[in-house]
Amino acid sequence: MNSNFKQILQDLDTIVAKDPATTGRWEAFLCSPGYHGILFYRVSHRLWQKGWRLSARLLSQFGRLLTGVEIHPGAQIGKNFFIDHGMGVVIGETTTIGEHVKLYQGVTLGAKSFELDEHGNPVKGIKRHPDIGNHVVVYAGATILGGMTHIGDNCVIGAGSVVSKNIPSGS
Repeated sequence: MNSNFKQILQDLDTIVAKDPATTGRWEAFLCSPGYHGILFYRVSHRLWQKGWRLSARLLSQFGRLLTGVEIHPGAQIGKNFFIDHGMGVVIGETTTIGEHVKLYQGVTLGAKSFELDEHGNPVKGIKRHPDIGNHVVVYAGATILGGMTHIGDNCVIGAGSVVSKNIPSGS
């Protein structure tokens, strides 16, 4: 079986396992906007990796229109990723997310500020977005900012939090 298809099935199984309101794969596939956002990401990320950057961005934006979940196709997201509800989730281009991570609605993984060149234009191609470890839960409305911000493994970020510094594992 193709590894991309395996990942899509694993994403469905993750939704079924982690969402108490979802009873099976078909329900997750048909009724989970968080899953739909992840599905659009997985396909657009593959296009991004193949160098089809504009196609990847267009697909990503189409997915945002349908789901309210905005995940840049350049982000790196591990296995068993779950977005509950989905609406308003934003994940920036240079974000890395480990395995077994759960995000709730309204979470932003964004840039704190942009480094500017000598002409006042944003510098491209640098790390601007946070790193999220394994087994992390980020509750509704939390914002994690900055390319040097790292959330360690086994952390819980409370609803409405604004984080712009490193959080050690187990916090």
